[in-house]
Amino acid sequence: MRNLFQRLFDRLLGRQEENEYYPGEDGEYDDLPDPEGDGQRQLFTALDIGTAYAKAIIVEVHGDQAEVLGVGRHPQSYSHIADGVVTDIPGVIANCNEALLQAEQAAGGTIAPAAVIGIAGELVKGCSVTISKQRQQPAKPISAEELEALITSAQQKLLKSARERIAAETGYQNIEVRLTNAAVISVRIDGQVVTNPIGFRGRHFSLTVFSAFAPLMQLGAIETVAQGLDLTLVTIVAEPYALARCLSTNASADSGAIFIDVGGGTTDIALVRQGGIEETRMFALGGRTFTRRIATSKGISVKDAERLKIGYSKGEIKGNSRDEIQTILAPECQTWMDSVELLIEELAKGELLPPAIYVVGGGAALTDIYEKLERFPWTERLPFARQPEIRTVQPEMVANIYDPKSLLLDAQDITPMALAYQAIELQNENNVLERALDRVINNMRI
Repeated sequence: MRNLFQRLFDRLLGRQEENEYYPGEDGEYDDLPDPEGDGQRQLFTALDIGTAYAKAIIVEVHGDQAEVLGVGRHPQSYSHIADGVVTDIPGVIANCNEALLQAEQAAGGTIAPAAVIGIAGELVKGCSVTISKQRQQPAKPISAEELEALITSAQQKLLKSARERIAAETGYQNIEVRLTNAAVISVRIDGQVVTNPIGFRGRHFSLTVFSAFAPLMQLGAIETVAQGLDLTLVTIVAEPYALARCLSTNASADSGAIFIDVGGGTTDIALVRQGGIEETRMFALGGRTFTRRIATSKGISVKDAERLKIGYSKGEIKGNSRDEIQTILAPECQTWMDSVELLIEELAKGELLPPAIYVVGGGAALTDIYEKLERFPWTERLPFARQPEIRTVQPEMVANIYDPKSLLLDAQDITPMALAYQAIELQNENNVLERALDRVINNMRI
């Protein structure tokens, strides 16, 4: 999984400051510390530009583990970001800068210019496709060119699908779409899974590729934010993808799981089945929707409504006042549940769904949301073999992220942790499939 804007971005910046990472002439990050260790610390900033909060985590990567050094959070203004999409670049830069300063202070002054930044919103489209080929010469070893041809076919199909979906939802044709991240999920030869197909013989050659695409406008805004923060953008990652990759170790490779991220402006859903992420979906309904409902119904300010919602979620409001808020939120909670049902049905495509649902995000703190998920008749309405287990993910449940200072608090910190996990994956991805995927992406210029 690579970021496709990095090389152009670094050339535009033209900066070569101390501790920053730059691509060599071959486009690879020659100065990134290798796993053997060259004395240079592997420091990364994970930045979650959320609708409600900007969150920053500074981590140091040690092999397949990342140690949390510092964490920062700063609220976003309603005019700066809407439904996961940046609407005021200078405002978002200022908010993210505050979160970064907090994280750097918590990390004892440590600065990590190399950044992994998340992207979300309804127009971020992620899905997978399986391409199969029946080889005319099964006794001939599979070559790198044959592998790249199959990956190219998959990427072309995914790009076409993303463009069509974005055009259908916006009503605008020919919107510039760019790849945010991609990964080869699996490769099979005559039905058997292999990690490196080069040199194998067989007739039936298939692979599954996941790709996430977003409008150029949205990606460009994030790049400008990174530049304004003096960060070296290592990669932009679709947040549902990062979440699924980070938490998929909690789910059986065979059964998989559904991941639901209830953010401030959007709810993101990712489906992992048979060890690989299949597809992601997003819809514009999150924590701010519930806050606005309370503010409108009670005739109070949004800030007062947010405080009231948090107090309600924590169980600090009792009696008639609690019943009143529950009644106010009931229509929005039902709309949210209806949307979740619809998108999971789309993701299922008529096939059996995994028996676990993991919930993350600040919006997940609203007890009404969790109760809706618990009480929903899953087996009656959707293709579940049994009632799925519903779990709210806490930081200690995330593998490979070590938090010695206990700076990560609850479900709202899982998404930036997932972005930090991508820094681990970036350090460890140098296999044949990733290199072939890189070459295809560079040749396609997407």
